[in-house]
Amino acid sequence: MDKPTLFHIPVCPFSQRLEILLSLKGMKDAVNFSVVDITKPRDPALLEKTRGTTALPVLEMPDGRILKESLVILRYFDEVLGNPIARSDPFERAIERLMIAKEGPFTMAGYIMVMNQDRAARDGLRDKLLGLYADLGDFLEWQNPGGLFLFDDFGLAETVFTPMFMRFWFLDYYEDFDLPDEPRFARVRTWRDACLAHPAAQQVTKEEIVKLYYDYALGLGNGALPEGRAVSSFTFDTDWRDRPWPPRDKWSPSPSDADLGLVV
Repeated sequence: MDKPTLFHIPVCPFSQRLEILLSLKGMKDAVNFSVVDITKPRDPALLEKTRGTTALPVLEMPDGRILKESLVILRYFDEVLGNPIARSDPFERAIERLMIAKEGPFTMAGYIMVMNQDRAARDGLRDKLLGLYADLGDFLEWQNPGGLFLFDDFGLAETVFTPMFMRFWFLDYYEDFDLPDEPRFARVRTWRDACLAHPAAQQVTKEEIVKLYYDYALGLGNGALPEGRAVSSFTFDTDWRDRPWPPRDKWSPSPSDADLGLVV
């Protein structure tokens, strides 16, 4: 039987959440994955499929129909592939959706912080993100005090948030960010750590994220190039495993492409 095709970036968190879902279902082979190199102009054939938009992932059905937006694709996969991961009880499913609704502002705060180039704004951005972490912890304490996950096991909310917890490793590295050892962060720390350790969520490593997202720490995303550089940190031309770790001080002048191991 023909399979749908997912156009994606392997290290993208929005793609990883789909991989986590497929892993939870034991159905990683149910979809064909097609890698898109974001350091190069989009293939006109792909742009035609997406009606000109460049955001990934994009799902193409065997008959040519297209779905976009990772949460839409996530819920579609959950409904049509194997047993659902989403909560079966309507009220619990509503609670799950309330939690998932918090992901957008949380993700935005983390990306704004790593891309920030204004030293004077750092404390405010840190406080903003800490407030969002505390809000997640409060929600978890309300629903499942003393537990690991939102409910009894790793579910749809964890599938959505775990890739973001992993991407925020770039905050640990470039911003020296961590959750303070305070009671208000205890529950969300437990949740975050349990999510990071789950066997279904091991598609990427801290080293991979830190190296590939270096240009984000310079304020540039989606393949954009810093001044004086000709190769994006997202390049596929060199293996991230063979590159040196980038400098942790994102405020100092950027090393050359060669120094970052971006050229053969």
